[in-house]
Amino acid sequence: MTAQDSRSQFEAQLLSPREHGNSDAWAFVILPKAASAKLPRRGRVTVEGRINDQYFQALAEPDGQKSHWLKIDEQLLEKLGAPIGEMARFDLNAMAQEPEPQVPAELSEALKVSPEALATWQDTTTVARLDWIHWITSAKQAKTRAKRIIDACDMLSSGKKRVCCFDSSGYYSKAFSAPRAADPAGQG
Repeated sequence: MTAQDSRSQFEAQLLSPREHGNSDAWAFVILPKAASAKLPRRGRVTVEGRINDQYFQALAEPDGQKSHWLKIDEQLLEKLGAPIGEMARFDLNAMAQEPEPQVPAELSEALKVSPEALATWQDTTTVARLDWIHWITSAKQAKTRAKRIIDACDMLSSGKKRVCCFDSSGYYSKAFSAPRAADPAGQG
């Protein structure tokens, strides 16, 4: 599939998350099922395009419902000139080549002390590395995340290039979901 095959144009409402976490104001959109179906995978995929004629590049996250959602950071939100709650025009497609993912510091350190794991890591595809990172960072507790890093290094050391038994879409395991939208009346 080429990036052009994944192209979609649609309008979607800019939603405010119920919980912003520890970051500044941001918005999100749920991709229409038809747009999500054109993407090359149900898990994380990097997309690019335009929102209200503003260029963007972002990681489309699985929503656990066989679709994706996009986080729109504060800087892009300001450029869009569309307040949260309004509709925005999207023209997006999957990147022609998935960019190399940012490796979490803890995983990077663990790979440095395991030459066998590092060699297998470097021999995997970008998409496989993205899945490893997604599996590790999707852990809700720090101790689970730490265990997954150890397990990942063990599996990589044994030559395993793909994380097994990991539903990167969240559909079967319900591990992933889109943020919950804030009440439009502002009552959370």
